[in-house]
Amino acid sequence: MKALVLAGGRGTRLRPLTHTSAKQLVPVANRPVLFYGLDAICEAGITDVGIVIGDTGNEVRAAVGDGSRFGLDVTYIPQQAPLGLAHCVLIAKDFLGDDDFIVYLGDNFLIGGISNLLQEFRADGYTAQLLLSKVAEPQLYGVAELGRDGRIIRLQEKPALPRSDLAIVGVYAFSAAIHEAVRAIEPSARGELEITDAVQWLIDQGHRVHSHIVTGYWKDTGRLQDILECNRILLEKVEADLAGVVAGRSEIDGRVVVHPDAVIEDSVLRGPIVIGAGSKVVRSYVGPFTSIADDCVIEDAEIEYSIVLGGSTIQGVPRIEYSLIGRDVEVTRAVHAPNAHRLMVGDHSKVQLRI
Repeated sequence: MKALVLAGGRGTRLRPLTHTSAKQLVPVANRPVLFYGLDAICEAGITDVGIVIGDTGNEVRAAVGDGSRFGLDVTYIPQQAPLGLAHCVLIAKDFLGDDDFIVYLGDNFLIGGISNLLQEFRADGYTAQLLLSKVAEPQLYGVAELGRDGRIIRLQEKPALPRSDLAIVGVYAFSAAIHEAVRAIEPSARGELEITDAVQWLIDQGHRVHSHIVTGYWKDTGRLQDILECNRILLEKVEADLAGVVAGRSEIDGRVVVHPDAVIEDSVLRGPIVIGAGSKVVRSYVGPFTSIADDCVIEDAEIEYSIVLGGSTIQGVPRIEYSLIGRDVEVTRAVHAPNAHRLMVGDHSKVQLRI
């Protein structure tokens, strides 16, 4: 069995961060979201993996390499434009051959893995099986309507009036029959080959398409609030490891992870938090559910429930929370009058100021 991991797309909901970086490489607990999916695939016993890449393909290649450190053998499949999930299956036909395979969206965060899904798919001989999860706002997702036996009888893509609260998670198991389906469908109104249309084609042709309900935790990390929530979930599982330098009148409470090459001076750290290699926290407060990546500086500042990416500096800022700060960002306090905010903000940014 093979796996097809989708690591293209434009990540419009996370702009401007995703103007220059792959959304699948946004870190939670200082580790890219994509890596957790690759771990799940390996744990399920799949080693032959194709990764579909787009404009940020070079970054994904650099991060994943040949896959050996994940226990995988990775083949990269370039997609010239984001033309839909079914289009990814279409262009991966040479890699997939006639094997059964998993499609795994690279920006999905799933606790509990996919081993149970694969065992059921193999044992019962379905043509396709979709991982589903109950959600509060099904109109924001692809939605599945089930028969009494768990068979999927109808799919809807972001319906105004959902027929169920079961969202399509973004993990699919397919037999080779899906190749005929992706060739048979037409582009949707948004110009993409939709995987929901391909699966519905299988259903209409009488194929056995079944559901598998998520029993663990799942999030689509395409929005800020979802990334911060995933970060919180993972940090709740960390064990304290104060390997770095802790100096001066510092106070450490709770599950705090400090990399051996990090320095903490005259600061208060309240876990769970992780602080990466080469980072410095000086005369600052870092509160719960915060991940600070490598080579950051937090000085005379306060931050909690946030993610700070590599190489960024936060200085003299009294309070930051519920934030995602990109790479090589400077957040500083103006020291001269007038008492005004000075901003250089990129396209599609979100800034909230307390006035």
